Amino acid sequence: MQIKTLFHKDTFTLTYIIHDEQTGDAIAIDPVLDYDPNGSVYSTEAIDEIESYINSNKLKLQLIMDTHAHADHISGADELKKRFKGSQFAIGESITRVQATFKELYNFQDLAIDGTQFDKLLSDGEEFSAGSLNIKAIHTPGHTPACYCFLIEDCLFTGDALFMPDFGTGRCDFPDGSATDLFNSIHDKLYQLPDETRVFVGHDYQPGGRELAYETSIGESKKLNKQLKEETTREDFVKFRTERDAVLKAPRLLLPSLQINIDGAKLPKSEDNGQMYLKIPIRPK
Repeated sequence: MQIKTLFHKDTFTLTYIIHDEQTGDAIAIDPVLDYDPNGSVYSTEAIDEIESYINSNKLKLQLIMDTHAHADHISGADELKKRFKGSQFAIGESITRVQATFKELYNFQDLAIDGTQFDKLLSDGEEFSAGSLNIKAIHTPGHTPACYCFLIEDCLFTGDALFMPDFGTGRCDFPDGSATDLFNSIHDKLYQLPDETRVFVGHDYQPGGRELAYETSIGESKKLNKQLKEETTREDFVKFRTERDAVLKAPRLLLPSLQINIDGAKLPKSEDNGQMYLKIPIRPK
């Protein structure tokens, strides 16, 4: 199994392309659609890079997976799916909770909240295949109620649950997020995996200006994670995470991203003037 890592510097996002060297079957995790909020324009440089890698290595993209409905970037899953016919888009089944919450926020009266925008909804502990690649889905709520990690052989793709040890864990202040749930997800699920399990994180914010890093291990995380070590108590973590989250600003692309990501990563339909529009709520401070 080979893993190709692509770093989207504008959003600090890691996209992974995993493929079987024998069959060429491939999976993409957390692809990004480029979006500039200043001019409200999108582009496909990050998707073009994925497409180029897949084509140059003669891979067969079987499955695209998002670890959750991202709040800091627009998912490129739908654009990638259009380019590779026959590929499918999968996400955790709890996406329906996120859809229900944000349908109300955006007043999206016609938005289906049953997950039908996605090809496959994953359940906790489900084991499934994408061609010759075998995957296990692990529900890890906390950052959002719908976060999932994906275990492929000895490699764990953690999304926004668990970051590099010098950064810590994901924030828990989004609707239906929970520091208690995140502690349980990491301590009671991820930290029960073998120490040698390789961990590939969903973002790297390069604290202190260090070089890009995206791979750690369960054992290293248990010993060194600055926010949640193996011996960290639930009470200490919840206290830290709650106080930390209280002073964080909302992600720059929160409102544009979520309305697209909960709808299967599809851009809004063009209106009668041929223009697409995003819907942004405005409220007093």
